Amino acid sequence: MDIPWVLDHVDELALRTLQHFGLAALAVGVGFVLSMGLSILAVRVRLTMGPIITMTGIFYTIPSLALFAALVPVTGLSLFTAEVPLVLYTLLIFVRNISAGLDGVPADVIEAADGMGYPGRTRLLRVELPLAVPLIVAGVRLASVSTIGLVTISGILGDRFGGLGFFIFEGYRRSFPTEIIAGAVPSVILALVVDRLLVVAGARLTPWFRERTDA
Repeated sequence: MDIPWVLDHVDELALRTLQHFGLAALAVGVGFVLSMGLSILAVRVRLTMGPIITMTGIFYTIPSLALFAALVPVTGLSLFTAEVPLVLYTLLIFVRNISAGLDGVPADVIEAADGMGYPGRTRLLRVELPLAVPLIVAGVRLASVSTIGLVTISGILGDRFGGLGFFIFEGYRRSFPTEIIAGAVPSVILALVVDRLLVVAGARLTPWFRERTDA
């Protein structure tokens, strides 16, 4: 471990960490919004469930390096090129968890909401989504940690959108282990910190669920 090199690159490490987090956060946010719409559609219109799961599953199985490389000739070295694969890889995780959460709402609760005169949108926002929060948060955790790991692959795009992966690819190219470690270790720490924060956020959002589990 070349400590002097690390000390000389502290500022760049910090900037790359922020870039890494930003790329992951944007992908998770966009993926969550898209998946919420797809999941609601899948739950409301059952015929669409199979095609939606199949489509998102196909996206998830595409090798990440191949997808990044395939997009470069079309969209160039751009933020779009970096984000599209990251977003696509979140869809399957989100759709499965969100749809499972909505499906898990007890039928009698839905009947009670209907009996109180809640229209479909109000019932979704005030009854179904709150009860689905534990599974939704679990999906956010999994997608976030997975995406933080995948952002390192975007280092193949070079300096502008590589995040901490830039150090990993540069270290490999130069046969310089310190640079590889400098990219890998902060990405692992970032994933652990984000996961822990989401655990805390999930507990605060669902105090009733925690109390029932403790009981």
